[in-house]
Amino acid sequence: MKLEQNDSSLIFATTSIPDVFFTEYLSQASGDFVKVYLYLYFLSKYNKDVKINDLSKKLEMPLKTIQDAIKYWEDIGILIRKNQGFIVANIQEIELNKLYKPKITISATDIEKVAENKYRAKAIDTINNEFFQGIMSPSWYGDIDLWFKKYAFDEEVMIALFRYCFNKSALHRSYVATVAEAWYKNKIKTFSDLDMYFQKEEKVKTIENSIKRKLRLTRNLNIYEEAYVEKWNITYGYNMDIIEIALKKNTGKYNLSFEYMDKLISDWHERGLKTPEQVNAHLENQKTKPVQSKQAKEEKTNYPQREYTNLNNFYSNM
Repeated sequence: MKLEQNDSSLIFATTSIPDVFFTEYLSQASGDFVKVYLYLYFLSKYNKDVKINDLSKKLEMPLKTIQDAIKYWEDIGILIRKNQGFIVANIQEIELNKLYKPKITISATDIEKVAENKYRAKAIDTINNEFFQGIMSPSWYGDIDLWFKKYAFDEEVMIALFRYCFNKSALHRSYVATVAEAWYKNKIKTFSDLDMYFQKEEKVKTIENSIKRKLRLTRNLNIYEEAYVEKWNITYGYNMDIIEIALKKNTGKYNLSFEYMDKLISDWHERGLKTPEQVNAHLENQKTKPVQSKQAKEEKTNYPQREYTNLNNFYSNM
């Protein structure tokens, strides 16, 4: 006897999504990727056999987008590839393993010590209430403890880290970890260190905006150009008055070249030039050097020629 399910029963059916999906995965995925995951999650309840082409038609999305979405969820472990198809993983179980699986970089004793620190506990509570509306996922606690241990941030810096990422609308784990690593490389541990770092960043940003205005750029500088400006200002200690000299040297060129300007400015730094006056004097000196060398060459080749008045005597001597 063959039994079939009445399609009208779908009207009364529900699909429950674990809350951990919204706290851990939603903010990091694009809208199309979320759409694909939710539909696959729905189909997994009924063990449906579906093809990618069918998904593309059903969701009215390009085939390439469907493929990228499946690869994205597979890379983070939510979809598990089989010989024929995929398994939709239990994300609650995944997060539970993350929370209770021992970390090789932080011991249980360290975690207990962190928990006993009332100041640190207060900082974590502030992060939970201010940025997660009091429903921060448990896995965040382990990450925050680890960052405290790894980077030696004080409590104010840790709160500032989350506030910075929150204001950037990028409060997801990978971005927070990237910013934390960058702050650590810039030797930030205390709030005073962070304040000085922000002052430097603000100064660099002012120089970048000035360069854009002088070059009449309608676009923002890319990350490589920003890195050049940061090197000129923070590493070399040059302000806009010296950088502008390099900009003028670049004006006559067909294509704007930050690489060319970097070679100029790096050469000035290697020569120990610290002021605009020193740089301009060096450039003037470079202009006169080719003329002097040409004169010296002419003087070197303009030696007196030996004269022979009696050719007979010359040949007889030879």
